[in-house]
Amino acid sequence: MNTDTRNASILVRNNVKVLDGDGPVLLYAHGFGCNQHMWDRVTPAFSATHKQVLFDYVGSGRSDISAFDPAKYANLSGYAQDVLDICDALELTNGVILIGHSVSCSIGLLASIARPGLFAKLVLVGPNPCFVNHAPEYVGGFEKEDLEGLLALMDENYIGWANYLAPVVSAQGESGAVTVELSDSFCSTDPQVAKVFARTTFFSDNREDLPKVKVPSLILQHRTDTLAPINVGEYMHAHLSGSTLKVLEVQGHCSHMSEPTLVIDAMREFLTQPT
Repeated sequence: MNTDTRNASILVRNNVKVLDGDGPVLLYAHGFGCNQHMWDRVTPAFSATHKQVLFDYVGSGRSDISAFDPAKYANLSGYAQDVLDICDALELTNGVILIGHSVSCSIGLLASIARPGLFAKLVLVGPNPCFVNHAPEYVGGFEKEDLEGLLALMDENYIGWANYLAPVVSAQGESGAVTVELSDSFCSTDPQVAKVFARTTFFSDNREDLPKVKVPSLILQHRTDTLAPINVGEYMHAHLSGSTLKVLEVQGHCSHMSEPTLVIDAMREFLTQPT
């Protein structure tokens, strides 16, 4: 396969969309069970100042599900490689600003460790390097048994699992706009793919990777977030060199959907700071 063909294949595989604009590249990476449209409330604010790249992880959104490899995607490094592949396919070699949500924060960190010269800055929305509690030194938000129970529910009743998890993530109740959007996205994801991504997301532990990151980062921590308690943001800040911690007065795990103006304002402030 020649380079042009491979690049085209990657862009199709990950349903890559490029919003042309003048300025640095913003690369948006969505969270588990989501897709690139979760950034639709943020991207218009940067249309005049940045070139913006969106994509779907394999198995999410409108990606090529035939490219899903359970072994590759059983580790976050598989997703990080896809991020690097997308940059290569677009011939991006430096200055990329990655905006990641939830598990994509860890994926972005891994990509930056693998190729630090590619990235200029990282914006981490609701990061959690380890969802499992390791008392007493670390509280990630969940006991391992609770997460195993959540994955068991996926096997028993996938739609029920989606309808249960969506309001937990959004903190908006069952009828909230973000809840409905999340539930629809969860339900539209192939259950077998979702189970692999869920296990990879909730049982990865990237705490030891934090000191390896050399790229400046902005940690956007939500004030009340079941999936990433405020102590997790503080832990990230303490272990991530060159990081800035900003606590958003937000309930839930998806400020880019529920309170996009707060995310936009924080991003603008961070992006204008010299590296």
